[in-house]
Amino acid sequence: MTNKIDTVIFDLGGVLVDWRAEYLYRKVFNGNEKKVQWFLSKICTSSWNAEQDGGRTIEEAENIKIAEFPEHEDLIRLYYNQWHQMFSGPIEENVTLFKSLKASGNYKIYALTNWSAERWDKALQLFPFFNYFDGVVVSGQEKMRKPSLEIYELILNRFQISPEKAIFIDDNEENVTAAKTLKIHGIHYKSPQQLLKNLQSCQLIF
Repeated sequence: MTNKIDTVIFDLGGVLVDWRAEYLYRKVFNGNEKKVQWFLSKICTSSWNAEQDGGRTIEEAENIKIAEFPEHEDLIRLYYNQWHQMFSGPIEENVTLFKSLKASGNYKIYALTNWSAERWDKALQLFPFFNYFDGVVVSGQEKMRKPSLEIYELILNRFQISPEKAIFIDDNEENVTAAKTLKIHGIHYKSPQQLLKNLQSCQLIF
């Protein structure tokens, strides 16, 4: 790596916090995995949720699904009413790593997240360390989301980041590929151990 890294950009869900819609609906369906997967693949799907990450309001999203599946109105409304139950908590090893990078003073630390604007304030309450970043770009607030190149360009321009001196960490490979298109170094996150090794191989000091 020819350019010295001075910036680390974290994804949040799946990297610093463990979020899965299954965590809520396993409680709702009393552990019946078949019902959980049916509901999340047919009704409150990942593509439906992604539209809220892109700026669509929760009210509009609910209205669309309730019109389509009126018999499941209560289950649909639970998705965002009980959204906080979709988290098992922070991924502690990675949060420790994040805090070490921040405390070192060697790097600017940012977050680039696909997240509903209407749930961001709640996220800051649930995970106070989200306030420790030097800056955050929330897709729902910007009405654009990863892997669209415009949201990467936005964070680079807003915080005057040199892409060749930045590392972006995300558990979604498509998002990492998009970052690399703009010459941002990318790490496709798979485990805390792998992330630590990858950062060490990039000669980061923390």
